[in-house]
Amino acid sequence: MNQFDVVRGFLEYGETGAPSPDRLAGGFLEAMRALGIRHFACCSHVDPFHPPSAAVMLHNYPGGWVRTYSEARLYETDPVLKFAEISPLAFFWDIALKSAPITPSQKTMMADAAGYGITHGYTVPLRLSWMPGSLRASCTVIPDGEHVDPPSCFAIEVAATYLHFKVCCARAPWLAAPPVHLTQRERECLALVAQGKPDWIIGRVMGLGASTAHFHVERLKRRFGVVTRQQAVVQGLLSGQISYGEVVRPARGKPARQGDPAAPAVIGGPYRANPVPSARRPPPTRLP
Repeated sequence: MNQFDVVRGFLEYGETGAPSPDRLAGGFLEAMRALGIRHFACCSHVDPFHPPSAAVMLHNYPGGWVRTYSEARLYETDPVLKFAEISPLAFFWDIALKSAPITPSQKTMMADAAGYGITHGYTVPLRLSWMPGSLRASCTVIPDGEHVDPPSCFAIEVAATYLHFKVCCARAPWLAAPPVHLTQRERECLALVAQGKPDWIIGRVMGLGASTAHFHVERLKRRFGVVTRQQAVVQGLLSGQISYGEVVRPARGKPARQGDPAAPAVIGGPYRANPVPSARRPPPTRLP
């Protein structure tokens, strides 16, 4: 199953019938399971048992770990949350936390989490950067194996960003991003970003140099008030600046140019995963 088929289906499900936050989280969980993910936590960085009304608290972590996490106030010292609050980019725990200064108590916390199967995580920092004072949040996924499949990372970031934005705006509509109106040229550029195109291909398609294309991509991010390309794609979809029909999978079999970063293909194709959690699996938990 292609990871972008799965994620596109999740995004389309989210735009059909206005699903509740719980059902949206169920669709996210089912999409993640199709990508080899067994646990997820899309949460504000607050006490999971006593979150503020505007907080997002969606996960399927083991109940025993969540109880321990709340009672010991681990959300105040969790090294994953601390790293997510200073990093604008998604990160693998096994890489990022090796270089981060971690206290003995934080090491104990990570070991305890591993005892519940919460290990080898991949975390996407989430921010409503246009709204000062909004709650910090992140979305972590825990793979079935020892690592998240790297080709799935772009798709996971898009899906996690979408889930967080939709649930935030459903619970606190005043947090919705201010409208951004793009020119036709800017929409063309954003659609190419959504296809996973690197700057040099965007420039070639639009008749620009790679550096000029990069400038336009960075300007799109600034206009949306986001820090990553994936967040710009989600904002473009949510605001109607680009449509799902414009976000198509690029042709396969074309080699990447030497020296360019890998650019994953984008969301395309039918949704093959059931958007509602099956009866065989517990639904994600939303704590009051």
